[in-house]
Amino acid sequence: MEQTFGQRVKQTTKKVIRIILIAAVVIGVAVFSFMYWGTYEEGVIAGKILRISEKGVMFKTYEGKINLETFGALRGASPIAESFDFSVEKSETSLIKELQTVALSGERVNLYFVKRYARFSWRGDTKYFATRVERLGTK
Repeated sequence: MEQTFGQRVKQTTKKVIRIILIAAVVIGVAVFSFMYWGTYEEGVIAGKILRISEKGVMFKTYEGKINLETFGALRGASPIAESFDFSVEKSETSLIKELQTVALSGERVNLYFVKRYARFSWRGDTKYFATRVERLGTK
């Protein structure tokens, strides 16, 4: 039984569409993985933790703010411009407790962070995520 030209075109089209769909899924997963776990920047910032709080309606995330204490180094800047917002992964329970402790004590700290490529609402409000805190012990 010989296939007609129409049947061969139909089979070939199905194969091409299947290959395109598989490639799109693989590329989509790769891009999502890169945006989710990729690190754009790593750094440290010094100051005093102003707040650490759990917020959100559907997705509860931990958000914080650190005062950079630049004392007017940014001429004409408001105090809001001299602070830095960050998020904390929900799984980092010991880091969250440590941040709450230093927020209450008013200690100066070095806050180590990573910046991700994209923000996901279930992960945090910012692209910046605290990874550890180093207490300096001075007020």
